[in-house]
Amino acid sequence: MADELARLAPQLAGRISRTVVLVGLMGAGKSCVGRRLAARLGMDFLDSDVEFEAASGSTISDYFARFGEPAFREGERKVISRLLDGPPVVLATGGGAFVDPATRERIKRTGTSVWIRADLDLLLKRTVGRDHRPLLKQGDPKEILGRLMEARYPIYAEADIIVDSTDEIPEATVIRVMAGLIEHLNSESK
Repeated sequence: MADELARLAPQLAGRISRTVVLVGLMGAGKSCVGRRLAARLGMDFLDSDVEFEAASGSTISDYFARFGEPAFREGERKVISRLLDGPPVVLATGGGAFVDPATRERIKRTGTSVWIRADLDLLLKRTVGRDHRPLLKQGDPKEILGRLMEARYPIYAEADIIVDSTDEIPEATVIRVMAGLIEHLNSESK
């Protein structure tokens, strides 16, 4: 695995001129993979949820409870837009960010989107028992995630690159993302 990472990294050196935006459902591994990917690419890593909390002075759960999802999505849209205006980074977004038409269009214009796709069982394994997922507090997590998959997966499929996250070490997904970036950049340069 280390050999594969070492082989792929030079193929991307100096070629990434746009923010790499990781999209997908909660639990897909966007933040975990994003940190490792950024380190491999020599780029900074940002998480739009962390940036939202810093800008709002509130946790996402508290913000959701006080102001509701529409207000959160508006704030999230503004934060992501600001981050996309900055220098290229690896950016992990919240699960609903790419679903928002304005945010999706902004990402398409100024970033390179990567859908980290995961199956229901893996998402459940990674999210159940965590208290910071407001959407999962509204009923049965399996049913909620299933509904979110049905609604969001066709939209996530609009991403520039699609990679699968599996129940293996995060570096395996990082390799798939790097290979996808190389293929995407090569197709753009033709």
